[in-house]
Amino acid sequence: MAETQSTGKKTLWQLIKFTIVSLLACLVQVTSLAILYNIPAIKALSVQEFHWFVFHYDVIEGEQCGLALFIAFNTSNILAQIVSFFVNRKKTFNADNNIPITLTIYLIFTVALICFSAWLNPVIFEFAVSKGVSSALATTIATAICSAFQFLIYFPFDKLLMRQKKKD
Repeated sequence: MAETQSTGKKTLWQLIKFTIVSLLACLVQVTSLAILYNIPAIKALSVQEFHWFVFHYDVIEGEQCGLALFIAFNTSNILAQIVSFFVNRKKTFNADNNIPITLTIYLIFTVALICFSAWLNPVIFEFAVSKGVSSALATTIATAICSAFQFLIYFPFDKLLMRQKKKD
C-alpha cells in the first residue's frame, strides 16, 4: 500500500512538472510560430496553396495560411518538441537511459504526432476562419488545440519511454 501511494505521488508530481514543461513548450511554439510566420520569405508563401498526401493548407484571401502556415506551424512544433524532450527527460522523469535509443524512439513517435497535428491544424484553422475568427486568432486556437492533444498523448508515452535504469 505504501509503495502504491508513493508511486502515485511520484506520478502526480511528474504530471505537475510535465504540465509546466508543456506550457513552456507551448510558449516556445506559439512564439516561434508568430516569429516564423512574419519572416518576409515565409510570409510571402501564404498565397501559395500546399497540398500533399493528407496535408491541405488552402489559401484564404487576406488570411495567414497556405504554404507559409505549413512551414511555420511545423517548424515551431518541432522546436517545441525538442525543448520538451530534453527538459522532461532530465527534470520531469530524471531519466538516465540511453539517449540515442530514447531519442530515436521519441523522434519516430514525434514525427507521427507532428504529421497528425499538421493534418489537424488547417482543419481547425479553416473551421475557425469560416466562423468569422481572424486568421491570427484562428492560428493560435488551432495551435493550442494541437498542443493540448499532444500533451494528453505525450505524458503516458514519455513516462514509459524515459525510465531510470534499474539499480543492480
